[in-house]
Amino acid sequence: MLYQDKRVLLIAGGGTLGTYTGQELLDKGCYVDVICPEDKVSHHERLRFIQSKASLELLEELFAQTRYDGIVNFLHYSDPANYPPYHQLLTKNTDHLIFLSSYRVYADLQHPVTEEAPMLLDVSEDQEFLENERYALSKARMERYIRAQEGPVNWTIVRPVISSSSRRLDIVTISGNKVLEMTRAGQTISLPLEARDKTAGLDWAGNSGRLIANLLFKEETKGEAYTISSAQNLTWRQVAEIYSELVGAKFRWVDTETYLQEKSGGKMDWGLVYDRFYDRVIDNSKVLRATGLKPEDFVPLKEGIWQEIQYLEANK
Repeated sequence: MLYQDKRVLLIAGGGTLGTYTGQELLDKGCYVDVICPEDKVSHHERLRFIQSKASLELLEELFAQTRYDGIVNFLHYSDPANYPPYHQLLTKNTDHLIFLSSYRVYADLQHPVTEEAPMLLDVSEDQEFLENERYALSKARMERYIRAQEGPVNWTIVRPVISSSSRRLDIVTISGNKVLEMTRAGQTISLPLEARDKTAGLDWAGNSGRLIANLLFKEETKGEAYTISSAQNLTWRQVAEIYSELVGAKFRWVDTETYLQEKSGGKMDWGLVYDRFYDRVIDNSKVLRATGLKPEDFVPLKEGIWQEIQYLEANK
């Protein structure tokens, strides 16, 4: 069997995406090691947590002891110059490396969005954005680096949409558990009107983790990039309605200036202007072909969010 008894290393895999990717791999019969700074306890005989930062020194020690069939690197490098030594080390010590990029690399020039959509790094003329943004552009620059390397191509790039989990119940740029906290406090939550009817790049983390895991160990996925989404393609208005129905959240749609002033004292938010204000209708046909998954294999976003809320309530 393709996955049975394979050894997989998840770097910075203790969070939103790593948890569900790891669970899918365990369900498929893999051994899974997870490097994460959190103090976690394994309740599965094939799952091991390594509490640490993923330094080059730690990775070299691990590779001296274990050969991993697959590695999924969830770590974000805000400075792309820090990534090359990791890439060289990882690709030499596995058969298949998955690198975590982001759907935020895409510009707003193709609808629906496919893997061939133009990247912000290639088309943006906003010099302040190009010089100061440290997430989407860093991801895109690392993608460039990976593609430029000579030698065997044993990597796959994944570009997940925002993933809802117990750690982050996102709506527009309000993240963490703030929606629940503000709702419990009886507060009305302001959201930017400009985003209301835009398609949200949003999914349940369980769907995203399942897609990522199912890209491993397939020769045809190497050297390719995939947008990670079940493509339910809800608008931010519909996402707000989900929270209203599930927990009684109250929202008001305000102008962008008011939203930024309330949220961050008027500070510029690159993720808002260069993502949430974009229409993120996703065409996920490429990743479905590669994984063999079908639309009916995914959990509806509303159901996924409800599962995460129930988990939070049970673990107060």
